[in-house]
Amino acid sequence: MLDRLELKAYGKINLGLDVVRKREDGYHEVRMIMQTVHLHDRIVMEKTKEPGIRTETNLPYVPDGEGNLAWRAAKLLMDEFGLSEGVDIKIRKCIPVAAGMAGGSTDAAAVLVGMNRLFGLGLGKKELMRRGVKLGADIPYCILRGTALSEGIGEILTELPPAPQCHVVLAKPQISVSTKAVYEKLRVDALGPEAHPDIDGMAAAIRAGSLDGVTARLGNVLETVTIPDHPEIGAIKRIMLEHGAEGALMSGSGPTVFGIFKDREEADAVCGILRETDNGRLTRQVYLTRFFNKKPAR
Repeated sequence: MLDRLELKAYGKINLGLDVVRKREDGYHEVRMIMQTVHLHDRIVMEKTKEPGIRTETNLPYVPDGEGNLAWRAAKLLMDEFGLSEGVDIKIRKCIPVAAGMAGGSTDAAAVLVGMNRLFGLGLGKKELMRRGVKLGADIPYCILRGTALSEGIGEILTELPPAPQCHVVLAKPQISVSTKAVYEKLRVDALGPEAHPDIDGMAAAIRAGSLDGVTARLGNVLETVTIPDHPEIGAIKRIMLEHGAEGALMSGSGPTVFGIFKDREEADAVCGILRETDNGRLTRQVYLTRFFNKKPAR
């Protein structure tokens, strides 16, 4: 049996994000096209004879202990299976924090997978996903990975073929955004039809292998809330579009913006431009990555 594991927790972007309605229980019903990217956190998990869970991160503002979603993921399985041994979890963050890229959720997803392997719990992927949704709506997708249609509160997932490969520039401005606050401010009934992205059309473009079809349908209804409050998000989108991006969009509730490029040189160039704009005051973090695609099921 394993005593130590190293895992990669991959970030995600939303190629399309629509909010259908606010439910009576306070949750919002969504339809989203989710895509994993290669930018990832690194997680080292080590079994200990001493009981309990210890978490450690490389960023002082990321909480340890019960305030960390990865800690709660380990606790969920530890309690369910009555594990007497403990686990040390070291998380090296690379995915921007509070940025619309599911950084906390993907760390928790990796810890669920890691606990299952370290302690030989024998859970399948779907069983892990059912447990993950108790902690957060994005966690089942972060376990699944790849390209998927996400519905309900985010827990109803339909796998799609791998999205057409491209270069992806990620840029996080010098702000953080509260997902809860964005959804509280959103007024779905007040939105016109043009605010809602064509999720079905994007899924069809992915099935057809058309990157142009995907970029033509990029859309995120939460931009109607976040961009008016944080115009730097719109400024980053404009820079990307003016310098060769096929399309650009805010991911999740923001504030990270991604641009899709066919040409690697143009993608590299816009990274430099974003880092230098306003002497680096516009963007805190800029990355060049690609889609993380799983092999199609046979």
